[in-house]
Amino acid sequence: MQAPDRDSTGVNQDRAFKSLSRLGVVVMQIAIPPSSELEILVDQVGKDTIVRLSGRVDVDSSPDLRGHVRTLLSKEQLPQTIIVDLTAVSYIETSGIATLIEALRIARHHQINLRLQGLGGAALRLFEVTGVLALFEASNSAQKVS
Repeated sequence: MQAPDRDSTGVNQDRAFKSLSRLGVVVMQIAIPPSSELEILVDQVGKDTIVRLSGRVDVDSSPDLRGHVRTLLSKEQLPQTIIVDLTAVSYIETSGIATLIEALRIARHHQINLRLQGLGGAALRLFEVTGVLALFEASNSAQKVS
């Protein structure tokens, strides 16, 4: 006997689909591919570290960003400043902002400056709308950090 197919909440999917079908509701399952990749490049420039982001910072890619930043902040030789370059970010959502706030908190704990660079367009508007822009030292210049 095959076990019933349950989703992440423990709901028996077959039973749920049959119940909805009796109500005249059409149920479709669509596999949603992960969002486009986030490319993270880390450069050391003197005592500073530049984290260059390219692509989408969303719920799927935020854990990768979090991991990179935590690795930077757990090294024996900590940078003086971490510059997060957002110039090539095509999309950012609140999970990405939450990750950057967490990075800021950890950086401040280690007395490291964390600065945002290349913040503009829709990303800048999201930082403003959520009210977190004031937390960061940020540049809305679209120029990349050299």
